[in-house]
Amino acid sequence: MKPSVLILLVAVLLDLIIGDPRWLLHPTQIIGAVISSLEKFFWRPVAAKWYLLMTGFITVIIVVGSSWALTFWLLKVSSVYNSWLHFILAAWLLATTIAPRGLAHCALDISRSLFRGDLIEARKKVSYIVGRDTDNLNEAGIARATIETVAENTSDGIIAPLFYFFWGGVPMAMAYRAVNTLDSMLGYKNERYIYFGRAAAKLDDLVNYIPSRLTGLAFCGAGILFGYGRRALATMLRDARNHPSPNSGYPESAVAGILGIQLGGINFYQGVPSHRPLIGDPIHELEEEHINKSVVLMFIATAISILIGVLYLALLGYWF
Repeated sequence: MKPSVLILLVAVLLDLIIGDPRWLLHPTQIIGAVISSLEKFFWRPVAAKWYLLMTGFITVIIVVGSSWALTFWLLKVSSVYNSWLHFILAAWLLATTIAPRGLAHCALDISRSLFRGDLIEARKKVSYIVGRDTDNLNEAGIARATIETVAENTSDGIIAPLFYFFWGGVPMAMAYRAVNTLDSMLGYKNERYIYFGRAAAKLDDLVNYIPSRLTGLAFCGAGILFGYGRRALATMLRDARNHPSPNSGYPESAVAGILGIQLGGINFYQGVPSHRPLIGDPIHELEEEHINKSVVLMFIATAISILIGVLYLALLGYWF
């Protein structure tokens, strides 16, 4: 099913105005429930390596394939009954794959807690969006964790699903969301998931390869408006590969270059230190105001990506 400019614009407006109401069942909740069910069915505590690799791969195929197929047939059936129903359903489903409003809300909520000087509340809120230990983070640590999340999720939660929408319509955007959800639930290098979650983690790395780099470039474009586009690009080219993830370093290093801050360093996971390479230069000390600036950059990078997408769809004639 082809993408269209109108579906794109309405989906973005739906997210910005309504977001993801708690009372409304979200497709990601369904995807997550399916993943949990398949994990309970397949995973065994004493299973052989080959079994966990194989069943993890099967889980990925089932979840991603069913997410694409169900979205495709829902839109196919709705188009037969009513064109308006088809349009509204397509716009809403696309809106559920992107999250600029939710990302901004979480980040600014943490920023407000820091502004009030309430570190306890800020630590609690940042623990909802990161996997690292947050109990002993100071203001700079909280700001760093939040900014890294904003930068990374601008790719995972906004630009990547839009990229796949431009390529394959709403079903492809939903398939991407399934891949991302699989990685967030199974893609860990611990005893339980090192083999069972490997297919999910590797596929997530693969599908984010191009979007993450496009996100970095979009941030560089946003940096031009602040007079730091060249510094953002230079920092990205220098430091992006320092990140342990093959993709997350591109948006994070671009944001670090624009803001003149340094990301990375030591994170603690269940009390165990994890040393991350440093990204960016410490021109300014990390503080609460940098969170607000990262959110502004997120919105500008998103707007740049949408504008390019609209031009692309318009050239193809996909208006409606």
